[in-house]
Amino acid sequence: MQNEETRQRILVVEDNKTLAKLIAKKIENALDMDVDVAFSLAETKLFLARYKYFITLLDINLPDAPDGEVVDYAISKKNHVIVLSANIDKDFRKKMLQKSIIDYVNKGGTGDIDYIIHTIKRLQKNKNHKVLVVDDAMMFRKQMQGILENLFFEVITVAHGEEALGMLQAKPDISLVLTDYNMPVMDGLELTYEIRKTYSKDELSILALSGNDDEEVTALFLKHGANDYIKKPFSKEEFSVRVNNTIEALENIQTIMHYANRDYLTGLYNRRYFFESMQEYIEDVKESGEKFAVAMLDIDHFKQVNDTYGHDIGDKVIITLADILRSSTNPQDVVARFGGEEFCVVLKNINRYSALDILERIRQTVESYTVDAGKGQFINFTISIGAVIHKEENDLEESINEADMCLYKAKNGGRNQVVFES
Repeated sequence: MQNEETRQRILVVEDNKTLAKLIAKKIENALDMDVDVAFSLAETKLFLARYKYFITLLDINLPDAPDGEVVDYAISKKNHVIVLSANIDKDFRKKMLQKSIIDYVNKGGTGDIDYIIHTIKRLQKNKNHKVLVVDDAMMFRKQMQGILENLFFEVITVAHGEEALGMLQAKPDISLVLTDYNMPVMDGLELTYEIRKTYSKDELSILALSGNDDEEVTALFLKHGANDYIKKPFSKEEFSVRVNNTIEALENIQTIMHYANRDYLTGLYNRRYFFESMQEYIEDVKESGEKFAVAMLDIDHFKQVNDTYGHDIGDKVIITLADILRSSTNPQDVVARFGGEEFCVVLKNINRYSALDILERIRQTVESYTVDAGKGQFINFTISIGAVIHKEENDLEESINEADMCLYKAKNGGRNQVVFES
């Protein structure tokens, strides 16, 4: 839970008090946010003067502001606005969407409130994403930047494809590239092709934009790796929906990949992904001659922990060890849970002396760590470690088996120790 000062707030402005309270209650139940309710423009001004809001959800027909004045006021105070209205007139809706609002939602039932809650959750997630806009026309760059920033994305803009490739090298955590087709130096199609040489659709999404009427251009973009295509000129509503859908699809793919590659309990790599990723690494080091260490780790007397304290505490011990392994190794190293209380660690680009030092520090950290078992009980646990430096003539399985033999020696030698093959 967040404390009161850091919790995000939402302002609901609606003169129908029953509906306003219903909306506020549903949002509070679904989201970890505080919700304030105002019934007039005058009350809205007081709330906006007092608090900073993540979203303002505004009705446009208020007793003291019958023509949507509350929307203009909220925007003038740099607020993010979703309009909630019973007015279904298309021209009025179009006029409202030309303002700097996020969305225009018709209030027709609980389904609309659910849509608003989904939208707010989407906006919260958008804050974690960087978007690169590539367009040689400053007007379109500014237009897209404004819409995207209103959707809570971090936005970077460049004028052509070569700049975009440079920016992707400088900021590899970009989630989405929005690229125009017709640009100098390198057009959007060439840029898409170049990006896909480095980034797969699982890592980065591409949304192409063009005013070109040639249907072949759309097909070529999609064939070369674009996730979607928007024709210029576009409506702000369509643009926003397509961008959000593209980001959501990317997140879903990455979630599926995470669960396929990760151990469900610890979040470490699982055994299957460990062998997949290591095969590629071993091929690389054959060329470079880089040395790496393979270590097998096991929790001492783990059955006794489960029998004494229960499997929930046993899981807590496993998670604790996983956290220690994660924080004690470098990002390029590989830490995997093979199953039960057994782990495998690969320390890359290292000699025996440095590897032994790291593994001994891990052993000492575990030995000194205390796990809260509840009801005033605290437990300590230890690990045994067997390790080898991978030999060039061995395959990965052979190195793991040798590390396992060292682990066996550590267990037989009294546990809570590192045995490193000399």
